[in-house]
Amino acid sequence: MPTFVAEMTLLTSYFPITDPTFVFFVVLMIILFAPIVMSKLRIPHIIGMVLAGIIIGQYGFHILERDNSFELFGRVGLYYIMFLAGLEMDMEGVKKNSRRFVIFGLLTCLVPLFLTYIMAITTLHYSPAASFLLGCIMASNTLIAYPIIGRYGLQRHQSVTLSVGSSMISLFLALVMLAAISGSFSKNSNWLFWILFVIKFAAFCVGSVILIPKMTRYFLRRYSDAVMQYIFVLGIMFLSAALSSVIGIEGVFGAFFSGLILNRYIPHVSPLMNRIEFIGNALFIPYFLIGVGMLINVRILFSSAHILWIVILIVFIGTFGKALAAYISSLLFRLPKADGHMMFGLTSAHAAGAIAMVMVGMRLEVAPGEYLVSDDMLNGVIMMILFTCVISTLMTEHASQQIIIQEKSHLTAETPKDDDEKILLCVKYPEIAPHLLYLAMLMRNQRLGRDLVALNVVYDDENSNAAREQGIRLLEKLQQTASASEVKVQTQVRLATNIANGIKHAFREFACSEIVMGMHVHTDINPRFWGEFIQSLYNGLNRQIMLTRFVQPMSTLRRIQVAVPSRAEFEPGFHRWLERLSRLAGELDCRIQFHGRSESLVLIAQYVNNRHSNVRAEYTPMEHWNELPKLAAGIAEDHLFVVVTARKGTISYKNALERLPDELQKHFSGKNLMIIFPDQFGNTKDERMSFTEAQHHEEKSIYDTILRWIHERKNENLKKMKL
Repeated sequence: MPTFVAEMTLLTSYFPITDPTFVFFVVLMIILFAPIVMSKLRIPHIIGMVLAGIIIGQYGFHILERDNSFELFGRVGLYYIMFLAGLEMDMEGVKKNSRRFVIFGLLTCLVPLFLTYIMAITTLHYSPAASFLLGCIMASNTLIAYPIIGRYGLQRHQSVTLSVGSSMISLFLALVMLAAISGSFSKNSNWLFWILFVIKFAAFCVGSVILIPKMTRYFLRRYSDAVMQYIFVLGIMFLSAALSSVIGIEGVFGAFFSGLILNRYIPHVSPLMNRIEFIGNALFIPYFLIGVGMLINVRILFSSAHILWIVILIVFIGTFGKALAAYISSLLFRLPKADGHMMFGLTSAHAAGAIAMVMVGMRLEVAPGEYLVSDDMLNGVIMMILFTCVISTLMTEHASQQIIIQEKSHLTAETPKDDDEKILLCVKYPEIAPHLLYLAMLMRNQRLGRDLVALNVVYDDENSNAAREQGIRLLEKLQQTASASEVKVQTQVRLATNIANGIKHAFREFACSEIVMGMHVHTDINPRFWGEFIQSLYNGLNRQIMLTRFVQPMSTLRRIQVAVPSRAEFEPGFHRWLERLSRLAGELDCRIQFHGRSESLVLIAQYVNNRHSNVRAEYTPMEHWNELPKLAAGIAEDHLFVVVTARKGTISYKNALERLPDELQKHFSGKNLMIIFPDQFGNTKDERMSFTEAQHHEEKSIYDTILRWIHERKNENLKKMKL
């Protein structure tokens, strides 16, 4: 026995670990094994991180000291949570439900504030100032359970959006009231202090709204390096957090505000968003949660009945106030019960914000040697953090499962089982291929989770081996890029003596539904608008083909303008291209404007409103296709111009489409452009070679050449006559 005690004494002499390498190793092991252990116990992983922090902290086995690394990484983790919350918010939902945000924000702030204040004065016999400070702590909340939302893919659900927005309203109000408490103890507190505060806050908000979008557009247009983009976004987040701290508001507000501003520039399915989420969820947020756990001293619960009574009162009254606000709001807004659970779960946790507020109170001297926050109140708040984190996590997990079950049962009745979506990317040039991949990722149906197909077709000639190796490297790079967003890509390098036939054969082999490919841009090789094989492809394949040309990153687009030919609604592929463009506009959070005949616009509006109500769509009459050149004046550099065209012999085809290449070259040169050839016949199985249907068409007919020659001669004669 003495030997065992001696060994234990020797072992404990190594604790707490101070070597930075071992500290980081222990934290990584916790991040690795806590989810494994918690999943065995059917307990949410977030609770595991907090409990692990309790065990290894100074109030547990004291394995680690809560050094500056936990302060630094913990603060980064807290900023990350708020930044992601702003980045993933449904901004269109925010605009549509602004009244709901204000109502829920005021309720979730004022109800727990009022109840806690009354409880602290009447039951705990705190002073009015201390009671008000405790009420401010319970009025605010930390979105500690937000990572659970990401795991279930509910970032844009209405209850989540309401909870995140109201959390920031309540946090802002609590921070302002905290500033008022702190100012009341200051000798310099007067009306001038508040005027300066309002001016600084307004300057911060206005400056951020003006400068951040300009810097972001400038940077993303010019630099495509993944690391540089990530560092730029992180720099914006920390700059906003630092500036908000300077004006007198906690940095979490600045981090959230910068996320809101960057929301439209970082689409949810982009590789950049995936990197932001991955690094935050893998390192910074777990570090923050472990650091919160290290602050909690469970032993104080058993030190005295008085402390236990304080903890019970603070936890019960504060949590009851948050629950009351959430369920009253859900009833007012006529939301399902699961949405009320979600609103309560997300807004009920308290963490670093509560610690920061109580630390402010500990510095406010009421009398010589006596401070606003007593030791009992400090211990009660710290224990409250533990219990509210557990309550919030369990409730959010439960609500997420309920919402997912409800949505899936709803979708099975709505979504057709025979959806044949499978997108084929035809890639050749390294500078164009990433844009095509990104476009396909934005337009694909994420719920189906189907693979993309990337194809590289090379001529079967003496240079085929070298071209094939280049194609393999290009496709491998695309696979790596797609895997960063957890999208699987099937690849194939195909030898063919005819590029169009090679694409068509691969299209049928992979059972694809449509093709996404770049427009012909190498006019030095082939001066024709369609290039060598595109015209042969769209005339020989009756499925949707999307030709694209981007002169700037898609994430910087502000508007999509779509030219729709008359009778387009009668084509079999009408809903397919409309669905793809609606998804693209939704993911990019940009406006989409349809130009067409009123009969077509009515059906387009019905489809968009029913399937994609969050898309900001506009409808402008265009009675005749000859008005197409007039649209050029309204196409800005950050717009995408989409032309829905048609093949010869189809319902929506018109002779004016023969002039499309010339009009696009003349009026839309240097613009972001997309040309869509919709599905013409519903099934590729019916497509077969025959002598009655031509499989190859020249870009320009002999009649076009003769008419052009006559027109040019006429212009020359007119010039001579003027001379």
